[in-house]
Amino acid sequence: MKKAIHPNYYKNATVTCACGNVMTVGSTVETFQIELCSLCHPFYTGKQKIVDTARRVEKFQAKESKKSDKALTHKAKVEKKEVRAKKKAEKKAKASEA
Repeated sequence: MKKAIHPNYYKNATVTCACGNVMTVGSTVETFQIELCSLCHPFYTGKQKIVDTARRVEKFQAKESKKSDKALTHKAKVEKKEVRAKKKAEKKAKASEA
């Protein structure tokens, strides 16, 4: 094997999770940070936790709430049109009777 081409191996490399858990492992990198570990990953904990670094979930929820608001306003408009149509039909019926 060639010498001086292999990376340094650290037996006590520290891994820090976003939840605060610190682990010691063997690695070629001395220290690094991760977003999920076995203590906070939903698969292992059974709890749903959304890790959202780019606000994508918030943006999606805002978009969905706008859609539901639009649906409600559309429904109100349709109901108003129906009421107007009924009134118009009643006026025609009264005019034809007279």
